Amino acid sequence: MAATTTHLNSHSQILKFKRRRCRCRETTTDPHIATSPDPNPPQIRPAMGPYGAGDGFPSSLSKFNSALTAGLLNPMSPPPPPPPQDKTRSSPTLFEMMANEPDSLPRAPPTAFENGAAAVKNQQGARLVANVDKQALMQQRLLDLLASRSPGNQFNDAASSDVMLTLSSKDGVSVSIRVHRQILVVHSRFFALKLNESWVKQQGSWVPYNVEIADCDDIEVYIETLRLMYSKDLRRKLMKEDVQRVLGILRVSVAIGFDAGVLSCLEYLEAAPWAEDEEEKVASLLSELRLEGVGAGEVLKRVSLDAAAGLDDGKNSEEVLLKLLQVVLEGKDEKARREMKDLVTKLLRENSSQKDLRKESMYFAFDECLKLLSRHFLQAAHGDMQDIGQIARQADNLHWLLDIMIDRQITENFLITWASQSELSEAHPKVPPIHRYEVSRVTARLFVGIGKRELLASKESRCMLLKTWLVPFYEDFRWMGRASRGLDRHSIEDGLSNTISTLPMALQQEIFVSWFNRFLNGADDCPNIQRGFEVWWRRAFVRRKGEDERPHQMRIISDTMENS
Repeated sequence: MAATTTHLNSHSQILKFKRRRCRCRETTTDPHIATSPDPNPPQIRPAMGPYGAGDGFPSSLSKFNSALTAGLLNPMSPPPPPPPQDKTRSSPTLFEMMANEPDSLPRAPPTAFENGAAAVKNQQGARLVANVDKQALMQQRLLDLLASRSPGNQFNDAASSDVMLTLSSKDGVSVSIRVHRQILVVHSRFFALKLNESWVKQQGSWVPYNVEIADCDDIEVYIETLRLMYSKDLRRKLMKEDVQRVLGILRVSVAIGFDAGVLSCLEYLEAAPWAEDEEEKVASLLSELRLEGVGAGEVLKRVSLDAAAGLDDGKNSEEVLLKLLQVVLEGKDEKARREMKDLVTKLLRENSSQKDLRKESMYFAFDECLKLLSRHFLQAAHGDMQDIGQIARQADNLHWLLDIMIDRQITENFLITWASQSELSEAHPKVPPIHRYEVSRVTARLFVGIGKRELLASKESRCMLLKTWLVPFYEDFRWMGRASRGLDRHSIEDGLSNTISTLPMALQQEIFVSWFNRFLNGADDCPNIQRGFEVWWRRAFVRRKGEDERPHQMRIISDTMENS
């Protein structure tokens, strides 16, 4: 009875690998076999020229033709040597010049099209060789994988198996495995349906049964999945695999209904740590396979909050962020506080939606820090230096919150509230500079934000800001440069110049003239806003082109002539 092959289709696609044989015919000639002359050799006639026979050929060719016709020459013998040249003739004939013309002309270089065609042909050849090498390497790797069978394991055992299972891929790779129908039927719902008793009766008594699964995405993963059916401890077997391979085994197990393999893969994914790039692959595959009812929910809890537990993602996220902000603002270790501020700022900037933290929550933290700053600042102004270190801490917190608000474009109320702190401004000279200069850093950050158009404030708010905090800013500028690490002095000076230039000309003149006097009496202790001063001077005293001569108003005088 002839063997029959059953083709099974799973969820992936693979094409059969076909080999073609090419026959080559070789023709050999024995050089020792003599060739006899033809008794009736063909006659070679000279071509007819336009003026008669033989006009188009030299006389030597006519003599050779006559000798050949008379049977004096063997047709297979070499032609006679050319006759000696006529020394009396100094130049070749026109016919000889035309005959030798193609040899004397230089050969044209290959065109760009020919070069391109050759390059494409070379690339195609290289690609074909690479594909063949890739298939050969894959075939060898599969054979090595099948050969690595532990003692006592019946997987791919030719002696006891009754099914020849062939796996093929669309890359042209094909491999055959010796498996057992009973094991496949017990562990896989797919094989239990395809290889049932009716199918066995149709096959007859021919053993082994030939079964083919085409369209496999990854033959290695199929082999590993089938090998798990022969393993007693699936969890221990999977410990040797990485996350990417386990995801592939999980996909195949779901496709063939291998429930034990599915559960083992989910247990592995729930317990094993993932890399950051693997996390998205795990969540995506589990969502695609819809395995919530068989344990995938426990795995997904690692990457998403359980909505079924009554947790609102948005509310919970805001509560967590507020808690983080509060911990950073109240932290005692200054080095750790700086590191955690950078971390929280980075995480907040990565969130493009900006819906994780409401404006009201940010200003709640701002109000708390401002209250603490005002209390300790006024206490220090009245001579109570017990908690004077809190001034720099709370000012630094306000500076950090201001950076976050500028990123989220919610700084309008911050500027208005800060500009209205006239009580702190009046108490500013009574506090030692070493403790108060952090307060002026907040003012400097507002100047930079206005100058760089990071925040847009009303004219009243800008005027109030300069009126309240400009003089304290001048007095602390030297201390900021000495004590603050990484202070960008030029950026602050440009920001102040741009802020002043947004005011009406009368206020600009008042501020720049006052700065001019202060700068002359202490240049090292005062910001250099000379560029803004020059801009104001040109606006005020240098006439623009076209404004030199104003058109005179035209008066029309009509004289009334009185007729006498």
